[in-house]
Amino acid sequence: MIGLNKMISKTEFRKLHHAITLLGMSGVGKTMLSTSLRNSANWFHYSADYRIGTRYLSEHILDNVKFKIMQMRDPFVANLLRSDSIYINHNISVDNLEPVSTFLGIYGDPKFGGLDKATFIERQELYRWAEVESMKDTANFISKSWQIYGCSNFINDASGSLCEICNPDAPDDPVIRALTSDTLILYILPNSTYEEDLKSRASTNPKPLFYNPKFISPKLAIQPDNGAGVEPIEFARPLFPELLEFRKPRYKSIANNFGFTILSEELFQPLDGVDASLNSNTFLDRVYAIVTEQAGKSDNAMSNLAKYLIACESRKKSRKKYL
Repeated sequence: MIGLNKMISKTEFRKLHHAITLLGMSGVGKTMLSTSLRNSANWFHYSADYRIGTRYLSEHILDNVKFKIMQMRDPFVANLLRSDSIYINHNISVDNLEPVSTFLGIYGDPKFGGLDKATFIERQELYRWAEVESMKDTANFISKSWQIYGCSNFINDASGSLCEICNPDAPDDPVIRALTSDTLILYILPNSTYEEDLKSRASTNPKPLFYNPKFISPKLAIQPDNGAGVEPIEFARPLFPELLEFRKPRYKSIANNFGFTILSEELFQPLDGVDASLNSNTFLDRVYAIVTEQAGKSDNAMSNLAKYLIACESRKKSRKKYL
């Protein structure tokens, strides 16, 4: 067993059976990195939004599609649906999460594709429940990733709203407990240039997002219940910069209390001057550099690292029977 009183070497760190949760704002590079590791190395890519869409919101998504079809008042299609003569399903994949996003929706006038206030709030609550459950599923999928797919390593591509669905200061919070029991939490902190790029992209193409009720309730309170006259895109456009600032202290608390922080430029710096996807060893070497540096400066970080190493050792031991 790896002793808690000695620092693990880079070579030893590479050989661990890793399970890492990526924490950070939407657009910071979590999915890009997870996809790169999945495609190039022995990593299982656990996408929170994929799990949400295929397990917890699947029926809601399909019911909404059927409702929209029935609203078209086409008797031919309606009769086929009523008689179960046709089958409707979504095509959610790790690379296509549009059905989840579309279902979550944006507040605004239904005539412009928006959701009235009651429907918007209902879907926000549904999404929160689904995201909590998806994070509580991580331990099960860490086991599946090895037993079924033979993947030694696991990357948890968490939603940007992870910081909104838990108490970032409470070790007994169900989401925090689920993640810290098995994974190393790595907060990807964007620099100011990266932040401005995130804001620019969000302004150009606002996406449906989950919002903490404390953040969104005051903004909804001054809007009409039915969304009349409100353009969804224009409602959502100014929210992202404020949301980014609202989430920052929550991300920071999770990282300081239960994980580690890596700057986006440290994580994604080009290899030998060439901007290329991270391979597994380079990724792990950069994580190793950060966690050992922070563990050397903070007792709390040292405790987080020690707990993670114990989890890795336990994983390795439990998997011996499958070798």
